[in-house]
Amino acid sequence: MGREWVHYGIHLLLPVVIAFWAFPEKPWRALLWLWAGMAIDADHLLADPVFDPNRCSLGFHPLHSFWAVPVYIVLAALPKTRPLGLGLLIHLMADGADCALMG
Repeated sequence: MGREWVHYGIHLLLPVVIAFWAFPEKPWRALLWLWAGMAIDADHLLADPVFDPNRCSLGFHPLHSFWAVPVYIVLAALPKTRPLGLGLLIHLMADGADCALMG
């Protein structure tokens, strides 16, 4: 149960902290873009089975692959796409924590 709390805590709560700390002028807008980073889970639909609780998504799903990381870093570095890029990186961090806790 602890693994799920860490995983979903990073997915859902860390973006709230970042939105209100890093984007105080428009935190709610930033929060929506940060949460939009969860949309990369759509690539799970390409897997069989779609959901496997014992599979590390990093390096397995296309949008969770290591080639995608530089793209997400560039998005996070650009002012107009920064919240989305940070959301995508937070998503990978949450999945990385999940993989680490998987054992």
